[in-house]
Amino acid sequence: DVLDTMKTFVSLLGHDVRSASTGREGIRIAQEWSPEFALVDIGLPDVDGVTALGRLRADARTSSIRVVALTAYAMADDRERLLGAGFDGYLQKPINVRAFPELIEDMLRLERPEVIA
Repeated sequence: DVLDTMKTFVSLLGHDVRSASTGREGIRIAQEWSPEFALVDIGLPDVDGVTALGRLRADARTSSIRVVALTAYAMADDRERLLGAGFDGYLQKPINVRAFPELIEDMLRLERPEVIA
């Protein structure tokens, strides 16, 4: 449901959206498509989000993609830990559907955004 909601919002903003259900699929899509940014769930079923980020950063085709951690984890140090791991932003689930479109536009505008919702 979260994936469908996010895809709908980003599409309504006029952006092309591709989605994946697993980390490996997401990495493959990013390598083929080279998006401006990616939302990566930390709790992916096959490859965790931090590992997926490492693979994206290690590949010349995807190293410059802005990557936002999407997480249900709400521990006090998770934001700092994930930003320290190299994510460009942090978005906590459940997403705030009213603020989400603006957060996406901010992600596309800013050089190194830190997204919190």
